[in-house]
Amino acid sequence: MLVKPTVSDLLKKVGDNRYALVIMTAKRARQIADGSPLKTKENDRSVVTLAADEIIEGEVTKVEE
Repeated sequence: MLVKPTVSDLLKKVGDNRYALVIMTAKRARQIADGSPLKTKENDRSVVTLAADEIIEGEVTKVEE
């Protein structure tokens, strides 16, 4: 369960679309788990929380297809 950043704060970053938030977080978490360099200064958390931190910091953005 995410406490910080909150889901409502994350939704503001991705345009109030829960599906897009889940997809973005999952894709970035997989990248981190596979060894991609971190884009946040946090490093003691799960890959999902690290991905959420990167989204809230603006380091990861949604790509429109």
